[in-house]
Amino acid sequence: MPQMLENPWRGTGMALDAPWPLADASGAGALLARCPAHAATPLVELPALAARFGVARLVVKDERGRMGLGSFKALGAAHAIAREAAATRAADLRRALAGRVYVTASAGNHGLSVAAGARLFGARAVIYLAEDVPAGFARRLAAKGAEVVRAGRSYEASMAAAAAAAEAQGWTLLSDSSWPGYAELPLRVMEGYLQLAAETVAGIGRPPSHVFVQAGVGGLAAALAAQVRRAWGEAPQIAVVEPEAAPALTESIRAGRIAETAGPASSMGRLDCKTPSVIALKGLSRDADLFVTVSEAEGQAAAALAAEAGLPTTPSGAAGLAPLAAGMVLPPGAEVLAVISEGPEDG
Repeated sequence: MPQMLENPWRGTGMALDAPWPLADASGAGALLARCPAHAATPLVELPALAARFGVARLVVKDERGRMGLGSFKALGAAHAIAREAAATRAADLRRALAGRVYVTASAGNHGLSVAAGARLFGARAVIYLAEDVPAGFARRLAAKGAEVVRAGRSYEASMAAAAAAAEAQGWTLLSDSSWPGYAELPLRVMEGYLQLAAETVAGIGRPPSHVFVQAGVGGLAAALAAQVRRAWGEAPQIAVVEPEAAPALTESIRAGRIAETAGPASSMGRLDCKTPSVIALKGLSRDADLFVTVSEAEGQAAAALAAEAGLPTTPSGAAGLAPLAAGMVLPPGAEVLAVISEGPEDG
């Protein structure tokens, strides 16, 4: 069974040196409307899986086809880069950021968004990957024009290498995480994720009683939670799902401060982040009701069930379903929203 922690900070939030997550999706929506590749992703009703889980309704936001990049992260870094390009007021936006270099660490999907955004506006992208990131992601990054550098055995080690390169080379560090003193660009990355949430609010009809959302550093979870509270108030119960190998948000909530965690590598690789984003932690400490950790087997089981339902994905992509797949019991009549955050790996 999954492990659960009720949020003692709910409603007030922890006092952290960071801005609150944004909740207004209109700015991101206006910018994305100018992008030919942009289109809303589908909301999918899963009645058979709802019956199996013992809930009245299960709706998933299917991000596997987002903007041809295969994950919700297409909305994030590319949005932050597009904002910087638009701010130049260049006549030809395709060359607006010529000479700029964006550098980041990634478990794959964030790097694809950086690479795509940089290429679109004339900049370069350098992406640092830990040694355990699948080779398929490295190939996809290279196909988007990014320079790929392998560094370290964990996401945190590759991020340290990316930050050092940014400092040494005068490049722009574009992380999807944040920490005290580094917040402006990650805040804009998270703002892009609000588009996913706004599409959900507009398309789902009845508000759900429960929202399950997976978290690595926490950017998606915090953006979705902020929009849920803005649109639907306090009623939906929001549960944040992490691998038990990387319970960074859970342990930070338990400790009342940013906590660094340690553990083995997780098969939920895009969620295998040992330190949370401080912006995300601040927002989720206010907005989330429950923090849930799931085992490797539970993550694999959720991915298998998603595939049976016609939504092939990874354990990371299906992690929002893992608590229910593991037997978590909700009240009679519960209506659940979850996110399938990415498509299947290609090796």
